Amino acid sequence: MLVNAYGAHAGDQPLQPLQITRRAPGAHDVQIDIAFCGICHSDLHQVRAEWQGTQFPCVPGHEIVGRVAAVGVHVHGFRPGDLVGIGCIVDSCKHCTDCEDGLENYCDGMIGTYNFPTPDAPGWTLGGYSQQIVVHERYVLRIRHPEEQLAAVAPLLCAGITTYSPLRHWNVGPGKKVGVVGIGGLGHMGIKLAHALGAHVVAFTTSDAKREAALQLGADEVVVSRNAEEMAAHAKSFDLILNTVAAPHNLDAFLVLLKRDGTMTLVGAPATPHDSPNVFNLIMKRRTLAGSMIGGIAETQEMLDFCAEHGIVADIELVRADQINDSYERMLKGDVKYRFVIDNATLAG
Repeated sequence: MLVNAYGAHAGDQPLQPLQITRRAPGAHDVQIDIAFCGICHSDLHQVRAEWQGTQFPCVPGHEIVGRVAAVGVHVHGFRPGDLVGIGCIVDSCKHCTDCEDGLENYCDGMIGTYNFPTPDAPGWTLGGYSQQIVVHERYVLRIRHPEEQLAAVAPLLCAGITTYSPLRHWNVGPGKKVGVVGIGGLGHMGIKLAHALGAHVVAFTTSDAKREAALQLGADEVVVSRNAEEMAAHAKSFDLILNTVAAPHNLDAFLVLLKRDGTMTLVGAPATPHDSPNVFNLIMKRRTLAGSMIGGIAETQEMLDFCAEHGIVADIELVRADQINDSYERMLKGDVKYRFVIDNATLAG
């Protein structure tokens, strides 16, 4: 079936209206009418071919929420009308150790929501900047937030799970001191989630102007990272630092803030590498520099349920389809608090 979408035919061209083909639901498939789709920085990198391997036409979008329109004959967990979401994963091998452990995000055969190989036309996955999507039931997530919050739930499918997964993996909770570097699409979710988990949260920003905003998000303290005295006051004190910055910067400035056996995990993905940290900042206190990538399906459902229970959603700006290109430019300038979300009803014109 043909559905309206927004995508690009080349990396140097703006996104524009187009039509794409979606498969008919198979026995284990769920067909979803997409209500809203978040705009992730990854969308921009991929559709502009700043990351290798972009196939065109490229339709981005992996922060998808909407309603079930139809289900296959063997689907029992969902029915038409259910509020559901699709995140960054629409398939995986299903039988490797990672899949068996519920960590499909680390499966070598993981199929992302867009720009990954698929038997469907045109041969690669097309994402959520579209009216509809068809996905195997294993990768469909149930949304328990009130319907009026649905647009603000969309970024949880990437920004939410990208920050929740490392917070859970490193056992963040009461008695833990957690730093969140960067107050943007990822960082603002990291602050909200770490606060809700009961940690003492310190937000790091390069701008003093963001101090009040960080406190309103749930930070207990705010440090301007360009202020040497403010940074030094927190030396050797953090259990975990969640670094969300997607640009190369001085990692050593934050590694020295970790206590013995503390960890800094990177979730931001810069286009060019960070400089290597000073190894002595690691070995002298048995510190760890780690990375983390989204989460598996079970953990993503856990995150959505946790957010519903605690009333957590993203701070968003809702935009029409014809505002996507302008939203990309504003995102590059940091001119959004803190996530753009597309009203997919506007894809129809």
